[in-house]
Amino acid sequence: MITMRAAENTGDGINLLDLNTDRSFTNSIYYTMRAVWRPIRLQGSSVAVLGIVLAAICLLGCIGPDEVPPATAARIGVIVSVLPQADFVERVGGERVAVTVMVPPGASPHTYEPTASQLREVSEAEIYFIVGSGMEFENAWLERIIGIHPELKVVSCADGITKHGTDPHIWTSPANAKIMVEHICTGLVELDPEHESEYTANRDEYLHELDNLDVYIHERLDPATTYRAFLIYHPAFGHFAADYNLTQIPIEHNGKEPTPQVIQDCITYAQQYNLSYVYVAPQFATKEAEMIADEIDGQTVFIDPLPRNYIATMRSIAAALARELE
Repeated sequence: MITMRAAENTGDGINLLDLNTDRSFTNSIYYTMRAVWRPIRLQGSSVAVLGIVLAAICLLGCIGPDEVPPATAARIGVIVSVLPQADFVERVGGERVAVTVMVPPGASPHTYEPTASQLREVSEAEIYFIVGSGMEFENAWLERIIGIHPELKVVSCADGITKHGTDPHIWTSPANAKIMVEHICTGLVELDPEHESEYTANRDEYLHELDNLDVYIHERLDPATTYRAFLIYHPAFGHFAADYNLTQIPIEHNGKEPTPQVIQDCITYAQQYNLSYVYVAPQFATKEAEMIADEIDGQTVFIDPLPRNYIATMRSIAAALARELE
């Protein structure tokens, strides 16, 4: 309970009445009183002031706790590892979730270490949707995070997904993203069954959008029939390449900078496949990529494997790769 103060004209001036009310009701009353407060001050009318007090009391009596909108109700504290998951959770959970991303924009999930403030947020969360694909961040920190918050519910988004080699970036495949969204919906429903219909409706709407994304990517990439390869610094698109019958040629291997021999091999591959672009993730250095681009008389192009807006970014990535296949 909190205390809200309303105006009362006693004849000797305006005093304040204490009204005990739930925090969820306060904003609507505050803005109602604020809208009429200026006319009250100008007119000095005790009748008008009394009317406001009575209106506020009536408002408190008419609004029940069950009618509190999601924006002001307590939200489910959700932890995710990477930005695409945050988009998935928010699309399913809507205003009923508050999401904390462990690996922030611009950071690499292969090397990032969480801050003290992030670990405090972990201690207050209710559920952690891990990627579950062997990503280095989770390998290094999951047990420690559970140690901080033993009651934290942990849900793997990778169950039922077939990995391609050691590539942990399973979300770059829209088909895999759909499976991850299903796991997220299931986890939220188990935690908050009262709003199951809302979560499932949001899930179904987003799955439909992911289906449309898949159709768009096929339309952009399928027409190419000669060379279906692309050169990339960090090999984050193995799952994407497998879905759309592409060959990903990586410059970096096992998180290590390329040797001179690897760089020369990449130049040879690029010339063999008549490639004009070197794709680079914004989380990684571009020196070697720019060197190769210069050698093949091409250019570097940024594509982000960790998008905050998943569908829009994946559409942009498909368009960028289509330039190489034309």
